[in-house]
Amino acid sequence: MEDRKGKFLIIDDEPDMCWALEHILGKNGGVARRALSGIEARAFIKSECFQLIFLDAKLPDIEGLELARQIREMDSKLPIILVSGYYYRDDVAVQKALEERLICGFIAKPFSTGEIITAIQRWRSF
Repeated sequence: MEDRKGKFLIIDDEPDMCWALEHILGKNGGVARRALSGIEARAFIKSECFQLIFLDAKLPDIEGLELARQIREMDSKLPIILVSGYYYRDDVAVQKALEERLICGFIAKPFSTGEIITAIQRWRSF
């Protein structure tokens, strides 16, 4: 497998959201892959290495937190940031996922460029 430094996986079924994240990541030296479903995401994770995952809470084929559990089983150290317009930071499900280290962070939609850059910087050396 290749080096994961600077490589991100965006898991979101909204193409515009993927484009926005890809644009921010690209301007900050990253390379992003896009998965529009849980099935696509699992296939990428099996075949490639990633520095960080940006995961939508609601996908057409699986709930984001359930997919995070599956990703954890595949790679226990891969950082996952939940990106959601459905949950809020203080939501019980988000707090539980953070406590259990299922996810390492949460960003609410709509997000700012600064929030994404901060997430990249925080996990750059992971």
